[in-house]
Amino acid sequence: MLGVRHHGPGSARALVAELRRVRPDIVLIEGPPEADALVGLAGEPDMEPPVALLAHVPSEPSRAGFWPFAAFSPEWQAMRYALAAGVPVRFCDLPAAYSLAPSSRDAAGRDASKGPDAAQPPSASRDLDAAREPEGSRDHEVAEDGVEDFGPAGRDPIGRLAEAAGYDDAERWWEDVVEHRGDAPFEVIAEAMAAVREGYVPDEREARREAYMRKVVRGAFKDGYRRVAVVCGAWHVPALREIGPAAPDERLLRGLPRVKVEMTWVPWTYGRLASWSGYGAGVRSPGWYDHLFACPERPIERWMARAAAVLREEDLPVSSAHVIEGVRLAEGLAAIRGRPLAGLSEVTEAVRSVLCEGADLPVELIQRRMVVGERLGHVPDGTPMVPLQRDLRERMTRLRLRAEALERDLDLDLRKPLDLDRSRLLHRLGLLGVAWGVPREARGKGTFRESWRLEWRPEFDIELIEAGGYGTTVPAAASARVREFAARDRPLAELTDAAERCLLADLPDALTSVLSAVSARAALDSDVTHLMAALPSLVRAERYGDVRGTSAEGLSAIAESLLARIRAGLPAAVTGDDDSARELLRHVDAVHTAVGLREDRRDGWLAVLSGIAARDDLHGLIGGRLTRILLDAGTVPAEEVSRRMSRAMSAGTPPARAAAWVEGFLAGSGLLLVHDSTLFTLVDTWLTTLTPEAFIDVLPLLRRTFGAFPVPERRTIATRVTTTHTARAATPEADARRAAPAVRTVLQILGAGGPSMSTRRN
Repeated sequence: MLGVRHHGPGSARALVAELRRVRPDIVLIEGPPEADALVGLAGEPDMEPPVALLAHVPSEPSRAGFWPFAAFSPEWQAMRYALAAGVPVRFCDLPAAYSLAPSSRDAAGRDASKGPDAAQPPSASRDLDAAREPEGSRDHEVAEDGVEDFGPAGRDPIGRLAEAAGYDDAERWWEDVVEHRGDAPFEVIAEAMAAVREGYVPDEREARREAYMRKVVRGAFKDGYRRVAVVCGAWHVPALREIGPAAPDERLLRGLPRVKVEMTWVPWTYGRLASWSGYGAGVRSPGWYDHLFACPERPIERWMARAAAVLREEDLPVSSAHVIEGVRLAEGLAAIRGRPLAGLSEVTEAVRSVLCEGADLPVELIQRRMVVGERLGHVPDGTPMVPLQRDLRERMTRLRLRAEALERDLDLDLRKPLDLDRSRLLHRLGLLGVAWGVPREARGKGTFRESWRLEWRPEFDIELIEAGGYGTTVPAAASARVREFAARDRPLAELTDAAERCLLADLPDALTSVLSAVSARAALDSDVTHLMAALPSLVRAERYGDVRGTSAEGLSAIAESLLARIRAGLPAAVTGDDDSARELLRHVDAVHTAVGLREDRRDGWLAVLSGIAARDDLHGLIGGRLTRILLDAGTVPAEEVSRRMSRAMSAGTPPARAAAWVEGFLAGSGLLLVHDSTLFTLVDTWLTTLTPEAFIDVLPLLRRTFGAFPVPERRTIATRVTTTHTARAATPEADARRAAPAVRTVLQILGAGGPSMSTRRN
């Protein structure tokens, strides 16, 4: 019985040494027995950890569980040893068929399937937009079953042992006693766990797990094996040392609900190993553990050298002297604290103090790149996959796209066939809910450029398995999912957005279904704001026929119909309070931008805005914004704009309405105040003549208006205000008595009359 800490590098190293010593006939490993047929893949040359076993229910793919492995996981090393030695391997934990059954519940009422790492089923009505939400906003929820190798939730046996040893940190005690040793004291660990478990009664789920483990051990002896090595979490060892009769365990396992499951290997990441809990054992620093496992000789020196290299890559000056002093400090801290080897806390303090000279930002870089790590595993081509997964893998290979855990940017030139195909693939995956690529603002100008931020996450394999029901290839599955989306009762704006994304993804069959839904929905929707929300996506989609070589036939007629209805209904929709005005202006700006893409629609739209802007019953925000739009379009001359602003800021206008007019007029840019002296003077005069009470009332509106300007614009406006008022203050009022002698002299020089005339004129 070899009790280990899951993902413990010291346990992994000691386990391999112990297996070589005892040379077992068979190795039993804590894990789902359905994975027995997949063990052989762990020995393939192109299998690169971190990887995970993924179990899922074919009829409900989102009901799934993960069992992750890193190179430093004892279970992984046990598999590798057995495969190299030609020794059979079996998994001995409760089957996933039981743990993923929907009616299996633990004592807390959660799905018992949720360990080690499990995915909750997503909402059945998930929208297409889910693929474009920020990371974490729709990730599968992960339920943790407690630290199973140290004990169930609510008990902390390691904490009790650490406290007995005089430690206030259970993690540090375990590392000092086990992880930093050259060998693991398996017998001592078993005795300690037996002492901690004394008087403990396991809950129903844990009892079933341990009953099934004993059942597998009995089966190994029954099959003729004599030297049986059981690799499991240390907490379970006392329950397995005495196998006992089979009848009680059979009664405990009888009648358990079960489902049909399928199992495969999937790539995993160190980032997920740190944020999720494999086997319920959280790994806060997988990169550090990987280093300890890979570099048993002089680990501190090599870690410091790697940290220095990472900092030098960022052009930070780090010398060999820094590395030497950093190692000395880490070892000194470990000696002061009585530790056999400097741990991560000592090394981090040394890096911060010496290599980073007290700065926290470089330490965060080390944390991200080294302590957690940026590694993504790889599974061999022979790994079982659903057809959709295999199709995606083949397309990625053909398009030279590689899944990476490290976030990276990808800039595409859509004029190049390779980049165009890459863009289509990423858009299609987005429609399937696989947000491998997130669009970002493209660098440079031109609609032929597109930029993405790529980051592969392990849960995408669940998304692909779930989406496999829509089709066996990425285009077919994406088209089917969009058609299903369009068949439901969706808001008009969502449908037009789907049409735009179909063009981006080059899905003409799905586009036909979406356009039919758009046409039917638009005919029934009389809300002008709904029509305005839908139009921009539709107009943008029209352009892709030229930019991407994709046909956009049918879009123009729908766009023309929507715009005509917007022009007819907008004059009656411009009334309301502050919130309504802001919401309406957001739609007006979007429609105005969209109309600007087609010159033949511009005049009719501006004519409608001109008629509305001339009304006296407008909200100040709307009146100011429409005037600004018309000024920028050249429809209203500057003199008329000055008159409208003067009227809006007259003494009879309430200050709050005047401030709203200014906010609407200046929204987005304050350069007009810099370059137009007339408008600058109007705003300046209005502000300086407000009473103190009125100024306090409008100050929040003014702060919101001017605070939205870029810093250089605000600085330029402030400089002009300062210069203007300084010049006024520097011009004193004339003193006629003191100026009289100078006036007489000037008049005489000019021959304008004698002294008497000068006196009279003065």
